[in-house]
Amino acid sequence: MPENLKQLTPVDLSEVWKTEPQHFTPWLAREENLTLLGEALGMELELDAQEINVGGFRADLRCKNTFDDSWVIIENQLEATDHRHVGQLLTYAAGLDAHTVIWIAKTFRQEYRAMLDWQNRITDERYRFFGIEVKVWQIEDSARAVQFDVVSSPNDWSRGVSRDTRRAANQELSETEQRQMRYWTGLGEYMVEKGSSVNCPAPTTRSYLRFSIGRTNFFMRAWLVSSSKEIRIWLYVQGDNAKAHFHLLKKQQEEIHNEFGETLEWYELPESESSRICLNKGNTDPLDENDWPQQYEWFTAKLERFNQVFRPSIQALNAADWMVVDDDP
Repeated sequence: MPENLKQLTPVDLSEVWKTEPQHFTPWLAREENLTLLGEALGMELELDAQEINVGGFRADLRCKNTFDDSWVIIENQLEATDHRHVGQLLTYAAGLDAHTVIWIAKTFRQEYRAMLDWQNRITDERYRFFGIEVKVWQIEDSARAVQFDVVSSPNDWSRGVSRDTRRAANQELSETEQRQMRYWTGLGEYMVEKGSSVNCPAPTTRSYLRFSIGRTNFFMRAWLVSSSKEIRIWLYVQGDNAKAHFHLLKKQQEEIHNEFGETLEWYELPESESSRICLNKGNTDPLDENDWPQQYEWFTAKLERFNQVFRPSIQALNAADWMVVDDDP
């Protein structure tokens, strides 16, 4: 029989975070903590803004759901749910055009769980409402551990079934869409099995899959290009400061290539809103299912390399550091 087993004991939230606006919300906004929340919900979240104005109110956090680029708002409470936050949540969702609403609280009263369940029943499937109870646990004098407990969610979400997956199960997808869903499902399983440091998002029927790299307006896409028998990884730089950020990265091109171990292709794309940095693998047929394990190995290794090499540089970028040089005499 096991001996010396210890008991988990709950920790009062006020011992960990003295206040919600000054302590809990900034803590949750950190990348590693949004990752914890995203893992509980089965989505990947990128922070966009804290304390964002909506009329006379301020939403705690706005994030991007990297799977479909939709907006997510998060409202926090370190006490039991109350009626005031119901109105605020709906105001924020409308004002910020959010597709996902996440309400985090110490405890949820039953009537507010029922309200979220009702919202999920009556709204279009593009819109999702989540209720999350936050808990902190400790074993004797050990480090404390946070837990996000999902107490209300869309019915299909709680079963872990996305719209694309349901359509595939009902054989409503084309042959190409079904194959792409199988491909990305297999890649995700491979990356989990290998213990990859990169989080693979939910599979999709598209020919590409988007991966986070830790900052809004930056992301990686894995591409399948069967017409030219290629697979690709492209790092995208978007947003109002895309060109400044791209040029700041390009100033580090030699160091980046040395660390990466390969030569990448750099495209500013002046007429486009985004720039990109690319790595392509030719003579590789995404239609050849016998070759998928080798393709998964390449995708996993190169995505990890992109993440390792670029993430620190991307986090440190400041558009104000870039000065346009006028080449005219």
